[in-house]
Amino acid sequence: MNGPFTKNTLSRRQALFGAAGIAALAVAGCSNSSGGKSGGDLSGNRDGAMAKYGVGDQFKATSPLTFSIMVLSNPGYPYDAKWPFWSELTKRTNVSFQPTVVPLSDYNQKRSVMVGAGDAPTIIPKTYHPAEEAYIASGAILPVSDYLDLMPNFKDKVAKWNLQGDLDQLREADGKYYLLPGLHQDVWADYSIAVRTDILQKLNIAVPQTWDDVHAMLRTMKAAYPNQYPLSDRWSSPGPGPGANRLMATLGDAYGTWAGWNYQHSWWDATAGKFVYTGAMDQYKQVLQYLNTLVSEKLMDPESLTQTDDQAKQKWANGQTFVISTNAQEVINTLRKDIAHIPGATVAKIPVPMGPMGATKTGFRTENGVMISAKARNSKNFVAMMQFIDWLWYSDAGELFAKWGIEGTTYTGSVDDGTFKLAPDVTWAGLNPSGTQNLQVKYGFFNGVFAYGGSTKLLDSQFPPEELAFQNVMNGRRTLPLPPPHPLSADQREQATLWETNLLDYVDQQSAKFILGQRPLSQWDQYVTELKGRNSDQYINLINQAYQSYKQKHG
Repeated sequence: MNGPFTKNTLSRRQALFGAAGIAALAVAGCSNSSGGKSGGDLSGNRDGAMAKYGVGDQFKATSPLTFSIMVLSNPGYPYDAKWPFWSELTKRTNVSFQPTVVPLSDYNQKRSVMVGAGDAPTIIPKTYHPAEEAYIASGAILPVSDYLDLMPNFKDKVAKWNLQGDLDQLREADGKYYLLPGLHQDVWADYSIAVRTDILQKLNIAVPQTWDDVHAMLRTMKAAYPNQYPLSDRWSSPGPGPGANRLMATLGDAYGTWAGWNYQHSWWDATAGKFVYTGAMDQYKQVLQYLNTLVSEKLMDPESLTQTDDQAKQKWANGQTFVISTNAQEVINTLRKDIAHIPGATVAKIPVPMGPMGATKTGFRTENGVMISAKARNSKNFVAMMQFIDWLWYSDAGELFAKWGIEGTTYTGSVDDGTFKLAPDVTWAGLNPSGTQNLQVKYGFFNGVFAYGGSTKLLDSQFPPEELAFQNVMNGRRTLPLPPPHPLSADQREQATLWETNLLDYVDQQSAKFILGQRPLSQWDQYVTELKGRNSDQYINLINQAYQSYKQKHG
């Protein structure tokens, strides 16, 4: 979503699944340290803790423990106190939860109110960076980087997967970070475009490899179906971007800039060794030029920038369009079903088309994560709690349990050797569709509160063969380096937020005009001057100052 965002951007997963708030996933940094200093003397906080707990060990508290936790209830699989997840977790770890259950739609607001009032549970998962920044000044949450010595599995994955730089991006100006993120072994590419493959076959079009190929494909489709728009896109909102936000993000990756869902105001220019303003980049202009060409040639529905998802999907279902942005689950759960009534209609998610950046991919290896209430530090069970969090969220066994459940009951085989499969009566998101028991609804596993992050093999275990083929192509591409950390102080952040709001509104407004042909791209230089009048230069100077300051202190 698995999710290159900085601290000002909606994540793709939040935008899709409704977890409101700002999500920023990690980018590469300059520190070689995977953790902070020790959390001090913890000799009086070890009740229930294992005397010897290391990588690969099964955590089991030496006495029964109960930890308070905030639990997000997803409408797709509402919280159920009778889920086998809970009882099996207690059986394995000797830990029970005292849950505060919150509906997904209220989760961020409820979390803010409870943390702000000092009434939050001890463990606060499903938090997207930089949401934690709102609670740092008050001391309501722990600087978790101070306590990594209690988390051997976390530290092991950081070292094995070379995630130190990713974690550095989560650090604040004090050099610490306050969120324990989910950790991925590799960048997970999921989003691309879905194409009606029966139309490709009918018109003798090869699967496009580049965005130039996509342009040619759309032209051929238009020639054969002159009264239709071959491409009509969805996901025009929420999140930054003028519309067609997923398509713009994918194009931005191909051209070497931020756009659409991925838009953030600063882009790291590695050659110059400094940040530049994204909305004024030539590469950003090229993204707009590409989309303007599609609109002007009537290859892309101009309503792609404004229509609701339902409207876009209705056009797809009616056979009016042949290309639409997608991810793996949308192909299975929606797009394929929507065209099942059309004789011979087939659809596939194609490997992300390449652009000037070549066979590359851009992405993040950190996920949403866990905040810990500051009051936990004084608990006699603090060490045991940190060991427990380390096991459940970061050990191979804990991640496997949270995702797939109980061997012999919900699954059989091994993720490591590729023999994994769901039990005959269990189904999940298109896997084992003949199963009658939903893994999430019936058992409580693959619950987003606990199951995120892990090895590439664990990730691959959730994919059907067609998605594995897509992943094999994408895994062969080079991952682009990401920006260095540039955390802002509280005063800098306040000033930056004021500038960002005005700038983002203007970039979105003008980008839509350029794409739709309402403003000619010959006015690009004038537009850049207008950005400067809205403090784009001052904003970038602030970002570069923050980068230099962090580099001098911690780099």
